[in-house]
Amino acid sequence: MAAAPEFVTLSVEDGVGTIRLDRPKMNAIDEQLYLEVRAAALEAGERADVRAVVLYGGERVFAAGADIKAMSQLDGAAMASWGRELTDSFTTVARIPKPVIAAITGYALGGGYELALCADFRVMGASAKVGQPEILLGVIPGAGGTQRLARLVGPAKAKDLVFTGRHVGAEEALEIGLADAVVPDAEVYDTAVAMARKFAAGPPLALAAGKRAVDEGLELPIEQGLELESRLFAGLFDTEDQRTGMRSFLENGPGKATFSGR
Repeated sequence: MAAAPEFVTLSVEDGVGTIRLDRPKMNAIDEQLYLEVRAAALEAGERADVRAVVLYGGERVFAAGADIKAMSQLDGAAMASWGRELTDSFTTVARIPKPVIAAITGYALGGGYELALCADFRVMGASAKVGQPEILLGVIPGAGGTQRLARLVGPAKAKDLVFTGRHVGAEEALEIGLADAVVPDAEVYDTAVAMARKFAAGPPLALAAGKRAVDEGLELPIEQGLELESRLFAGLFDTEDQRTGMRSFLENGPGKATFSGR
C-alpha cells in the first residue's frame, strides 16, 4: 500500500477538488512534492465527483519555486532526469480534463509560477508576486516557463520576464495576462472556488472537449486544429448531456440544464 502523501492533498466539496500544497515553509518544489502533485492531478482527473479543480498553496504562499539546495548538487545529466520528471508532473496537471484554477497568494516564482501556468486560469491576491527568476541563478526556467509563458503572453513579454527575472505585482500581472483576476488577499481561495463551482455545474464531457480543442489546437496548423474541433464537436452528439442540454434549451431556454456527465 502506497504511503499517504505528505505535502499534497486532494479534498473534494460540491464538485470542486482542491489540490493543496503544504510543504513548510514556502512550498519549495522538490521531487517528493512534484510526484505528489502528479498523483493528485491524476486522481482529480479520474474522479467523477471532481468536475473542476483549484490549485492552492495556502494563505501565505502559492509556491516560491524549486528547492534550490537540492538542485544545486546536480550536474547536467542528473538535472536532465530530474527536469524530465518535473515537467511530466506539471504536464499531468495541464492535462487534467477539467477546468483548473490556480489560487495565487504570496509568491508564485520559478517552478511555482510554472505550476500555476498549468492551470486554465489564475486568480491572484492583490499583494502577490509572480515571476521567473531563474536567470538570477545562471539558468533558465526548465518546467514550462519559456514555453507556456510565451504561449500565454507572447514572446516579447515572456523574454522580458525570463531575461530579467523580475517579480511582477498583481496589477501588472493582470494587465499583461499573467493573471486573470486580482482580488483582496483574503478572498483568493474563495474566489477561485466560486469560479470552479460555476464550471462544475457545466457538462463535463463538453468542458473536457473544449479544453482539449484549445490546448491541442494551439500546437497544430489551423486546418488540423479545425479538424480536431469538428471531430470533438461531433462526438458530443453521442452523449446524454448533449440531448439533455438541447432538450432543456428548447423547453426552458438557455442555462437551465442539469448535466450528468454521460
